[in-house]
Amino acid sequence: MHKKNAAISNKIVVITIICAIFAVIGTAGLFLMRKATGPVEKNLPKKAHVPIQSQVVIDYNKLEKDKEIQILTQERKIKYGVEKSVDIIVKSDELLKIGDSIVPMQEILDKIRIKSGDIVEKDIEGATLPDDRIRAFGIYVVKPEDNIWNIHFKFLKDYFDHKGIALAPLADEPDKKGFSSGIGKILKFSEKIVTIYNIKENKIAVDLNLIYPLSKVVVYNMDQIFALLGRIDYNNANRIHFDGETLWINIDH
Repeated sequence: MHKKNAAISNKIVVITIICAIFAVIGTAGLFLMRKATGPVEKNLPKKAHVPIQSQVVIDYNKLEKDKEIQILTQERKIKYGVEKSVDIIVKSDELLKIGDSIVPMQEILDKIRIKSGDIVEKDIEGATLPDDRIRAFGIYVVKPEDNIWNIHFKFLKDYFDHKGIALAPLADEPDKKGFSSGIGKILKFSEKIVTIYNIKENKIAVDLNLIYPLSKVVVYNMDQIFALLGRIDYNNANRIHFDGETLWINIDH
């Protein structure tokens, strides 16, 4: 009986030893396979790196000292022929800095478009979807003694001087019968196509009252205004009509 139990115990010991040997062999084999093939890489999604494009800052504060911005501003003014009536010209993909305020020109344009009833579309990241080419905008920084009529007249005079046409100082005044002159009608119309913007508060302004230093600017859409002025023959200015909304020239003699 004791011999039988001893035989069974010996078998169990042998089987245990064999299992242990196979376990060691299996572990060693798995280790060698991993070493040969290298670490198993997980198929993780790659991170998307979106390059951030730096925008050009047009700094009004540096206009009197920075030669580079002086040259850039002068080149742009000469192109449009408005060397005296605007302070700087900013493109729609640039940043405008006046005083301590920095605002993307596109942000100003979006607010102008919303005010005029246009729909501004943006992508899921908040960027405005492109709807046009890069455009230029004349910026006049409002001074405390300014009024909108004189600002516009100065712009118009600057434009006609570039064309070789000298506007009389009183060209915007009504005639003897009290009727608006052709230039006066252009000025009234221009009030509808330019924008006063409060750069400190980042919003459209309705007038020039309560002006704080470096707070309000007049924004001229250069392409839009020059497209209008380019169709006006100064010699026919007395035939210009304006009904409060539309400006036109009566071609009947």
